[in-house]
Amino acid sequence: MPVTPTYPGIYIEELPSSARTITAAPTSITVFVGYTHPFKTPTRNFNTAVRVFTFSDYEREFGGHYSSGEVDSNVALAVEEFFANGGSSAYVVGLQPKSAGVALTPPSATIGNITFSAREPTDRLSMLVTIDNVKTTTSPNDTADITITYGTVVETFRGVTLITTDANFIEKRLGPASAPLSSLVSISPVGAGYGAAFTAANKTALTAPPIGSSTFNAADYVNVFDADSSLDKVAIFNLMVLPGVADNGIWSAALAFCERKRAFLIMDPPVQAAADTSSPPLPPIETLVRPTSGPTLVPPSANGALYFPYLQGRDPITNTPIEVAPSGFVAGIYARTDLNRGVWKAPAGLETTLLNTTGVVPRGRMTDMKQGVLNPIGVNCLRTFPTGSVVFGARTIVTDNPAYQQWRYVPVRRMALFIEQTLYNSLGWAIFEPNDEPLWTALRTTIENFMLSLFRQGAFQGNTPSQAFLVKCDASTTTQTDIDNGIANIIVGFRPLKPAEFVIVKIAQLAGQVQA
Repeated sequence: MPVTPTYPGIYIEELPSSARTITAAPTSITVFVGYTHPFKTPTRNFNTAVRVFTFSDYEREFGGHYSSGEVDSNVALAVEEFFANGGSSAYVVGLQPKSAGVALTPPSATIGNITFSAREPTDRLSMLVTIDNVKTTTSPNDTADITITYGTVVETFRGVTLITTDANFIEKRLGPASAPLSSLVSISPVGAGYGAAFTAANKTALTAPPIGSSTFNAADYVNVFDADSSLDKVAIFNLMVLPGVADNGIWSAALAFCERKRAFLIMDPPVQAAADTSSPPLPPIETLVRPTSGPTLVPPSANGALYFPYLQGRDPITNTPIEVAPSGFVAGIYARTDLNRGVWKAPAGLETTLLNTTGVVPRGRMTDMKQGVLNPIGVNCLRTFPTGSVVFGARTIVTDNPAYQQWRYVPVRRMALFIEQTLYNSLGWAIFEPNDEPLWTALRTTIENFMLSLFRQGAFQGNTPSQAFLVKCDASTTTQTDIDNGIANIIVGFRPLKPAEFVIVKIAQLAGQVQA
């Protein structure tokens, strides 16, 4: 604060710094949107963005994996692979699975006076309830063992009774319908009570009407991207994944939303897409992405990248081989690369080993010549080499669009989004400050310090700061008309690092030398 001199001597006055601190924005907070468990969500709070930091968080909030015919747990698988491959922070927007527009209902079976209801759809995998070892204690057949089997999961409750005052009373062991303790079923009495006797049953299956065609509904997804939606109110995220979705309408809405939120969409290919026509009638991926006639599948946007093909994994419910959409794996690789190398490094190369997979699906096996066809149209290939499966492409979906040539590469576009997000979040202090040289100097100094810190980390091309970036904010960028309109213009430019896609080794044979 200013000093008031009253005596001869030296006075110290502390002056505030005109430069402010800029905090780098995060780069790999990932949003997952898709159908989650229809019954196990604690509050069934669908269409709400919920933050998770581990797959255990996801299981607690959304119920984990499930299987219901055509609508399988793509989101659960993607979130699990995201964390397994390097991800650390995510939001999940769960959508409610439906069949013909109607919410799914759990299958059930009644044995005696007890109704057992599955806590998840069981259209593809049978759930069996067995009541055996029936015994008599105070009344006929009032004690038994109850076993529920669902794929590889088995729950056994021994010595269950129908005596309400007993510690092993059925609701105390399996839990009431309102708060089930079993992870597989809930129970309820038929009529006024459970009765006085168990009815022995040998593996009674819980059945439900066929779920029928329950593939994704575009309207379920598009509503998530509305203004003032739960996801729109999330302050910042960087990546978006729509596991298993390959639909022009959904992608268009998601990309527009990502552009507004300064985020990047990681896209899955059509599940049936193949690398070639050797297995008809599967269509080659290039004919789906860039058809010779009709509308294109992929909307033009610099804020997205497409990865092909699907990967081989294991069904966590049946422990059988399944195909898994690649986007969850790739999002984890983005996060791992950001942490280890920086957002300016392409999330691709032999170091990007994909975990929890045995390789690409057979119809997606790639050759160098085939990738030479897909790379120029912006299809990033996942390839399996002797050292493992890796991400082997880093191009955006507008690679072949001349209007977007500066955004051909994923790391270049993501670097720009990172700088935009950082400055947007860190320059709020300048609002309503006097729009003159002191403010412009403070803005220049603040941004230059941030850009210099990135330069020292090797984020830009160029040997000196002046070659690597520029920051302008002065009378040449902000005219008097701008000042009259309350505008302060800042120009920030940078020379991005582009990946070395093609390493060319030139070999020449030297002329023979005369031996001494």
